[in-house]
Amino acid sequence: MAVIAPSILAADFANLQAEVEMINQSDADWVHVDIMDGVFVPNISFGIPVCEAIYRHSTKPLDVHLMITQPERYLKTFQKAGAKILTVHYEACPHLHRTIQEIKDLGCMAGVALNPHTPISVLENIIANLDLVCLMSVNPGFGGQKFIENTYAKITQLVELCAENQVSPYIEIDGGVGANNISKLKETGATALVAGSSVFKAENPSETISAFKHQ
Repeated sequence: MAVIAPSILAADFANLQAEVEMINQSDADWVHVDIMDGVFVPNISFGIPVCEAIYRHSTKPLDVHLMITQPERYLKTFQKAGAKILTVHYEACPHLHRTIQEIKDLGCMAGVALNPHTPISVLENIIANLDLVCLMSVNPGFGGQKFIENTYAKITQLVELCAENQVSPYIEIDGGVGANNISKLKETGATALVAGSSVFKAENPSETISAFKHQ
């Protein structure tokens, strides 16, 4: 059964505590927290104080996705702010092995995210060190975008790479995830699903999370 990680980016920021408490009481496994700097992606989301605030109210692990340049500068800060999973972008890390080791040294699960145009092959020399691979199924920066269909092929390639290396990191899909594609994503090999707009814009977000979990 796949992990469901509602993306707080799509929540009502004016009622953030209530949104986090809804996730606490739901079948969700993680809270996905997107950190954007306006440089690596063309948008600014929120930073350390909001992450800390989410952590204070959350009973679920924080899955923190750093869509920022030089993420290594902020790893310890976000770990202190409550991150249990820290995911950095391959495209933002010239010294990826070192960054992944730093995340592990902080006691966090270490993840690498790939933009839609980045091939799975770039992970060949790092896959054995990863706890999670996040495949962006939209171009990062904004919620509510249309799912990129080539993601299914990338999942298949990633499953093959993991099998070749006898490892089983979480395969996380982020972007455009909803009722219309969750079953196929799971069947293809996804084991963690980030859902933003499809959860928080639903009439009953908690029931939607449950449906996604068991679909």
